[in-house]
Amino acid sequence: MALKDAKAGTRNEAGISAVLGILKQSFGERFQTGQSFREQHAHTTTYIPPQLPDGVLFAESADDVKAVVRACAIHKVPVIGFGVGTSLEGQVNAANGGISIDFSRMNRVLEVNPEDLDCTVEPGVTREALNIHLRDTGLFFPIDPGANASIGGMASTRASGTNAVRYGTMKDNVLAVTAVTANGEEIRTARRARKSSAGYDLTRLFVGAEGTLGILTSVTLRLQAIPQKIAGGACAFPSIKAACDAVIMTIQMGIPVARIELLDTVQIRACNAYSKLSYAESPTLFLEFHGTDETVPLQSAGFGEIAAECGGGEFLWTANAEERTKLWKARHDAYWSARALAPGLAALSTDVCVPISRLADCVSETQADIETHGMLGPIVGHAGDGNFHVLLLFDDKSAEDIAKAEGFVQRLNKRALDMDGTCTGEHGIGQGKMAFLEQELGGTVDLMRQVKQALDPDNIFNPGKIFHQG
Repeated sequence: MALKDAKAGTRNEAGISAVLGILKQSFGERFQTGQSFREQHAHTTTYIPPQLPDGVLFAESADDVKAVVRACAIHKVPVIGFGVGTSLEGQVNAANGGISIDFSRMNRVLEVNPEDLDCTVEPGVTREALNIHLRDTGLFFPIDPGANASIGGMASTRASGTNAVRYGTMKDNVLAVTAVTANGEEIRTARRARKSSAGYDLTRLFVGAEGTLGILTSVTLRLQAIPQKIAGGACAFPSIKAACDAVIMTIQMGIPVARIELLDTVQIRACNAYSKLSYAESPTLFLEFHGTDETVPLQSAGFGEIAAECGGGEFLWTANAEERTKLWKARHDAYWSARALAPGLAALSTDVCVPISRLADCVSETQADIETHGMLGPIVGHAGDGNFHVLLLFDDKSAEDIAKAEGFVQRLNKRALDMDGTCTGEHGIGQGKMAFLEQELGGTVDLMRQVKQALDPDNIFNPGKIFHQG
């Protein structure tokens, strides 16, 4: 991450002024330009400085979105989608000023098709609200990035999370989207069929585009049946390598683990203190198995044997819902527990992903890097995918600490790329990882620029993200 990539772009002052007048007249109190509203819509949850939009429109329908995009397109003013603001790489910043479209009021579940295991929702529906809505159908939406993110934001950043090892990521679970494009018209990328060979896969073009190609107005999702039985537990290991060996063996043996999360010693110590747990302070795997009354005990026992072979401690698993909830709440609270280790310091959350055969090497080298440079950075990982996160705690008022943090992120990304990994498994590029995308894909980024130019010739959709245009 480098602050130079979060630079402000050129503002179209005349166009912005015109659009502010148009939207205020059209939407009244649903369009806000007050300082507090603008600040709330540039929250980056990282140390990247906020860049405020000039106005915020609380959209209630696709027609509202079309009206905003048309006005912005005519006057060449940026437009940025906003879900709940949990993105981590500056995706919601208004680098060139412009209009933020808040989707919190576009929060309707439009259609549920239980027989087909799919549903269509507006972009402001959060994952928790969706699963509450689905509860009586016997279905659920499995993607769980930890935060109660909006579905539109999750699609735009190609989110994943703890369940990805079994259920995949957003790219695997979005069947179609509708989106407003640069001419102010709404398009639909696909139908509800489970497979199609009909032309370009535009759905996956928009999933992960971080709002740079258009504004999503609905998302059609795959759903899953709620498992008959769920069991979970934790297992400590003597080293990161031993824990990762257990992960690899579990996957190679075909045990259908639903979640398999890695917490290093610093993170498990933080979780113990924050969540009032008493796990051994050593590298630990949190696991969950989904299946039937017959299969889940077999899966759990199978992992227990693998853990023992890899030198792990006893795998204590439970199907008790309350105990499982406590376990996974501790995992989801990892960010806050890590922050509690040094309450006065700022936090920089970053992620990389490598082939799982290189996960132990990458994590171990990263731990050594943190220790050598006298930093504090707990590590958690979606071990079944080779994806891990570091929450680096540092003094953001100190130029020396900022330089040290940025140097660490550069080394971390180089390390992952040298292992044929990626600079981000799920946080996305935003502003913070543009330089690393160039290192990862080289000239391929120029092809991305061509796609952007073709679909958004005036660069109004979330400019200054993923790459600099021109």
